[in-house]
Amino acid sequence: MTVDINKDKNIFIVRLGETVLKGKNKSYFEKKIVERIKRLVKRLGDVSVVRKEGLIFVYSDKDIKEDEILKEMGKVFGIASISQAVELDSHVEDIYEEAVKYMLDLMDKKEVKTFKVEVKRADKSFPIKSPQMAKNVGAAVLKGCKVLKVDVNNPDVKLFVNIRQDKTYIYQDKVDGFGGLPLGTNGKGMVLLSGGIDSPVAAFMMAKRGMAIEAIHFHSYPYTSQRAQEKVEALAGRLAVYCSRFNLHVVNLLPVQEEIVRKCPEEQTTILVRRFMMKIAEAVAKENAATMLITGESLGQVASQTSDSIVCTDNAVEIPVMRPLIALDKVDIIEKAKEIETFDISILPFEDCCTVFLPKRPVTRPKLKDILASESKLDVDTLVKNAIDNIEVLTIYPEI
Repeated sequence: MTVDINKDKNIFIVRLGETVLKGKNKSYFEKKIVERIKRLVKRLGDVSVVRKEGLIFVYSDKDIKEDEILKEMGKVFGIASISQAVELDSHVEDIYEEAVKYMLDLMDKKEVKTFKVEVKRADKSFPIKSPQMAKNVGAAVLKGCKVLKVDVNNPDVKLFVNIRQDKTYIYQDKVDGFGGLPLGTNGKGMVLLSGGIDSPVAAFMMAKRGMAIEAIHFHSYPYTSQRAQEKVEALAGRLAVYCSRFNLHVVNLLPVQEEIVRKCPEEQTTILVRRFMMKIAEAVAKENAATMLITGESLGQVASQTSDSIVCTDNAVEIPVMRPLIALDKVDIIEKAKEIETFDISILPFEDCCTVFLPKRPVTRPKLKDILASESKLDVDTLVKNAIDNIEVLTIYPEI
């Protein structure tokens, strides 16, 4: 059997999601995914990444653990699925022989009683069509692995044979990726990052759509503790695993809150504070080339997230506000938070600025004219400027 020069490498096939539908921009999106993979796997050792025939192939030294490669590639948006494969020349007899060897090796690792063969013939010049090739490979496996049986409905193993122009790839598993679009292909957004469950999920979902992110966090020191900020920094570090390095802009909101409490109706406090958060975030976004804000609001979840409240907060800014969680149930948000491993951090019992000066009976159906009338009692420009002048900027690096 003639196997190629990569016999001493682990080989992974990376399939792309909706990137394949991008027409003339497809190559640009593929290059972004390749760059992201290279950036993540370079710390592991000798790994090469190449594009060919609409797929991405990753080759790594045998001494690098396969799970480590899969873990790093699993963080890359735009990937639909990944398979560890065997690569060989596209000779008919070689394919049969390698399929038998592959199944024998697999049977040494786990119990296998039944199998099914699926053949994809991307190279239409290959002399045997896919259905017949699947039968031939199945026959070879039955002959070489006499204890196995074919089960087309519920097999223990699906044996995939992908025949391409110059090489054939044999594999069994498809590890799902996140899909979406490559990071950084859809502009930049500024996420209002609290210590709660929702905002990290919102940031993740926008990043999955190709948006680079920066983050802004509001605290009310000394009413909120250093532990609360450390919690947010931990959340940001977890997000950076998927979103790459980004800046976290930390703002002390206490002077704004104190002024609102002193001059405005108590029941409007939450909405007025939220408007200032949006104004400050908008200014920071514009300074950092972010074209929109991102929040973790879900319609009706709390008093500040009713439709009337959202109208009042959106009125405070000019740039668009993205709310990827707006129609999700809390249980769905929690499940996503667990999947991306932010949930256990978010539920740590450290307060954030939203818990400071909470009104006993917050207004749930605020009227914009009433909110604007109350806000007119405040020196908005000075309060916003002072908050921005005292921002602390932290560079957030991915957790390793």
